[in-house]
Amino acid sequence: MSAVIESGRVAGLGRGLLVAESFGPTFQGEGPSVGQQALFIRLSRCNLHCPGCDTPETWDWSRYNPREVATRHSVEDLAAWVMSRPVARVVLTGGEPLLQQDQLVGLAVLLPGRRIEIETNGTIVPLPELVELVEAFNVSPKLAGFAAPGDRRINDRALRALASCGKARFKFVVQDESELDEVAALVDEFSLTDVWVMPEGTSSATVLAGMRKLADAVLEYGWNLSTRLHILIWEAERGR
Repeated sequence: MSAVIESGRVAGLGRGLLVAESFGPTFQGEGPSVGQQALFIRLSRCNLHCPGCDTPETWDWSRYNPREVATRHSVEDLAAWVMSRPVARVVLTGGEPLLQQDQLVGLAVLLPGRRIEIETNGTIVPLPELVELVEAFNVSPKLAGFAAPGDRRINDRALRALASCGKARFKFVVQDESELDEVAALVDEFSLTDVWVMPEGTSSATVLAGMRKLADAVLEYGWNLSTRLHILIWEAERGR
C-alpha cells in the first residue's frame, strides 16, 4: 500500500468527490442503525479488490469504465442535495470513502444537524477533524476468505486508530460459522468493541439462512447479529 493510500489521500482527485451513486430516503440496512431512515452517498474507488464485493462498479475497471460509473460532484452540491431532504442520517459508503477523506471533511462541515455515518474497510487512518464531525464509523475488516489475494486487508495502525477514536462499531461479513474464530482473533488483538456479525448474501433467502446458521454461535461469543434489511425488502435492487 502506497504512502498516499496509507494516509487516506489519493493524489490527483482534485476538488470534489468521485461519486458512484446517491439515493434515498431509504433505510439503513445494516449494523446498529438498521431500520433508521437515511440518505446514502456511495463514493467511487477502493483500495481492496474483494471477489465477492457487491459494488464492483466502484473499483473493478476490468468490468466497468470508470468514466461511465462515476461522476465528480462538489461538496457544495452534495450538501445541498442532503440538506434539501428531511432525513437526519447520512451514510457515506463506497468503495472506500476514506480514500477521499480530505473532501469528506469539507462535506461534513456543510451538514449541520445531520448524523453522519461512514462505512469503511478499516485500512485507512481517519483524519482527526473527520472523527470530530461524524457520528460513527461502521468498520468492516475483510476476513481472509473474502479478500483478494495480495490485498492488505488488515492495517494494524488504522484498526487501532479506529478502535480508539470512540466512534467505531465493527461489522464482520461472515460466510460460515467456522470464520467466527478469525473474527474473535481480530477482536482480541485490536480490543474491538461493539462487534456485529452479518451473513454474506445478496438475496433474502441467503441472508435469512445465514442469520439462522450464525445466530446461536454469535450469541455465545457475546456479539451482535446484523441483518441486511434492504436485501430482505428489495432483494438486490440498486438505489434502495
